[in-house]
Amino acid sequence: MRPPRLLYGLYERRLARNLDRSATPRHIGVILDGNRRWARALGNPASHGHRRGADKIADLLGWSEEAGVEIVTLWMLSTDNLHRDPDEVAELLEIIAGAVDTLADSGRWRLRVVGALELLPEPVAQRLARAEERTADVTGMGVNVAVGYGGRYEITAAVRSLLASYAERGLSLQEAADAVSIEDIADHLYTKGQPDPDLVIRTSGEQRLGGFLLWQSVHSEYYFCEAYWPDFRHIDFLRALRDYAQRERRMGR
Repeated sequence: MRPPRLLYGLYERRLARNLDRSATPRHIGVILDGNRRWARALGNPASHGHRRGADKIADLLGWSEEAGVEIVTLWMLSTDNLHRDPDEVAELLEIIAGAVDTLADSGRWRLRVVGALELLPEPVAQRLARAEERTADVTGMGVNVAVGYGGRYEITAAVRSLLASYAERGLSLQEAADAVSIEDIADHLYTKGQPDPDLVIRTSGEQRLGGFLLWQSVHSEYYFCEAYWPDFRHIDFLRALRDYAQRERRMGR
């Protein structure tokens, strides 16, 4: 049972007031999980959950902006999700494209599409790319929209791109192997030029990454929330920030 609205508001304000603002993560990754299970629990089709989840995104970004976060990465569709029932995938892609268009039209956030657009239907890929282009001059918080994203796929694509750049320079295979560095691979990832995520939040109670930002999250802190994504509240977000601020981050040192 949820607390009465008055108590919720008091608790929310206390959480916000007591946060250590000096420990705000620069980059937060969010695995938006549980839409289908949320809908199923209510006896509704999966599309209802996906739409409700899409409506929640602007709330999350507003909370992040208010907290001083610089970049948010939203995992909206994985490469594995593309193997679901074709009708569900088509409907989900339409919902995602509509949500990304809405984010772009707001003019508040600078979008970057991260994922294998070549795996998506061309009209959807073009629509996402146009949304990104419309926000190129926005100076607000950066938002990575991960659609058709898989961590292994990203790393493989980065290595291929890096090897192709070596080939263009005329390097032999052995010379390329000798030249490869961690920094070189990082420069060919979807998130090149961005700080790695400090905090990764996953909703729905699942306690695994599932391939999300595998390379970038090596030093990330993880926060697993029991709430399904459509039910994710401001206090859930504030609790994640509080938990993050209380951790000692040694980065392996």
